[in-house]
Amino acid sequence: METLSEEMYAYLLVVPAFIMLGVVALWPLFETFSMSLHADALTGVSVGEFVGVKNYVAVLSGERDAILPAGFWFSVGLTIVFVVASVTLETLCGLAQALLLDQEFRGRAWVRMAIILPWAVPVVIQGMMFYLLFEPTVGFLVAPLQKMGLLSPTPLANMRDSLILITIADAWKTSAFMALIILAGLQSVDRSLYDVSRVAGATTWQRFKLVTFPLVLPALLVGMLFRTLGALKVYGVIVVLSNCRTVPSMTCMVIQAFRSNRYGTSATLAFLTALVISVFIMVYLVKFVNSLRGIGGSL
Repeated sequence: METLSEEMYAYLLVVPAFIMLGVVALWPLFETFSMSLHADALTGVSVGEFVGVKNYVAVLSGERDAILPAGFWFSVGLTIVFVVASVTLETLCGLAQALLLDQEFRGRAWVRMAIILPWAVPVVIQGMMFYLLFEPTVGFLVAPLQKMGLLSPTPLANMRDSLILITIADAWKTSAFMALIILAGLQSVDRSLYDVSRVAGATTWQRFKLVTFPLVLPALLVGMLFRTLGALKVYGVIVVLSNCRTVPSMTCMVIQAFRSNRYGTSATLAFLTALVISVFIMVYLVKFVNSLRGIGGSL
């Protein structure tokens, strides 16, 4: 090893990580793709005969919509709507919380603990809390919101109402995660930059726009990336709060096909879901690299 160059030694150090990644991530992905190229057996056997890309054509053309909670493209669109609404709400709430926690005030440690607390709540308990709040027979929030015209008589059986409630429940739990990520970025900002901006006569908004936001943007994008990945795979809160037929996400499609013993179709849907997730990852990576270049240019 002493004869290796620094570059080769660095590559050698990351080999175990790549092996572990291949075992726990790449190999299952390869197996999923292999299953997606086989027909549904429907006889207790995992998959049937090799059919190539016929499953993909059938799913994308709508031929398999009858076995799904909703049409494939409808589920994809609904999931993307949830992702955009949920991640936007979580980011705004997390940013507000992080800006608050970045200030010096008495009792800040207790406030931090209170903000983090919802993040520690299990998904099942989170879903049951909101279920009990908005279930018509027991939920005390249903009647006043119905009088205001904001909810239907059966909100948990209505797609629009259920989607809104699931989005709020998801943001309530995970905005603390965004707050921690953004707060870490805020703590790394050089405080002397604020002193310089004050001397230059910058307002509070100008300091946020020209100093805080550009420097915290990389951390914010990392948090948004993780939350987007989680939102694209949303399932647990849907099942506990409502059901997959009311709010048919992409993960609901995969599980519904799997429970119907249509393993080839389920694998196809899972691989298509992975492709959708990879598109979002690439968008975030491009934004992240551009934000780092912007910071480097400004410095």
